[in-house]
Amino acid sequence: MLKEAEERIYLSTAEADSRTPQQWAKLIRGHWGGIENRNHWRKDACLLEDKTTCKQPGVVGAFGLLRNILLFFYAEQDVHPTITGYVESTAANPSKAYSMLKAKL
Repeated sequence: MLKEAEERIYLSTAEADSRTPQQWAKLIRGHWGGIENRNHWRKDACLLEDKTTCKQPGVVGAFGLLRNILLFFYAEQDVHPTITGYVESTAANPSKAYSMLKAKL
């Protein structure tokens, strides 16, 4: 079964003719594959993103944003070696979470 052709547009500071189409495709797939491996796996395995059963777009979006914020703050700290430990520590101390948000504003 043939798939319908789709057009994608990618932005780069490199000149379009600096790579072959195959090299561009490999570069783009590598870039997005890296993002998938770094972020999606952590959000799913550690924060149970794929177990979300809510179908309301606003709620799903809000929780997705919260997961991204949590990963941002986790990357900046050096106390907890695991995301799970960091989540538990933050959940146990809501004022800590609030102060982190205020400090970044």
